[in-house]
Amino acid sequence: MSTPYEVRVAEDPADREACFAVRKQVFVAEQGVPEDIEYDAHDAVALHVLAVREDGLPLGTGRLLYGEAAAAKTGGEAGVGSLGRLAVARQARGRGVGVALVRAIEDAARARGLTAVDLHAQTHALGFYERLGYEAYGPEFPDAGIPHRAMRRVL
Repeated sequence: MSTPYEVRVAEDPADREACFAVRKQVFVAEQGVPEDIEYDAHDAVALHVLAVREDGLPLGTGRLLYGEAAAAKTGGEAGVGSLGRLAVARQARGRGVGVALVRAIEDAARARGLTAVDLHAQTHALGFYERLGYEAYGPEFPDAGIPHRAMRRVL
């Protein structure tokens, strides 16, 4: 049985706090990422998306960096955005929430005139992103002590 949810841009402070709460649950509590590196200056300028159950429970989140904010993550290519901080709460995994979040971020990237989206995927999630059309490039690298690969999808 699936529970209805919606994915929306996190416009107000309550939505942004819900995004941060999901990230804290997934990255800090589950994966052991230090809280002081989970949140960064990009959070203030990023476009955040939020998946929320109809009763208000936050299920997942992700963010899009674009323009100058994305330059360090995308090799400085102006038309490339950076998808990051994609997190789905444990109870919502396997229900399409992650796919819906990625597609919402891609839609936001297109709306801003971007032609591609890059991301740094945890290596265990490479197959998930490959099924969504992303291609890995470059060597594996550690981020917060977790192995990652860079990936890109042309929009």
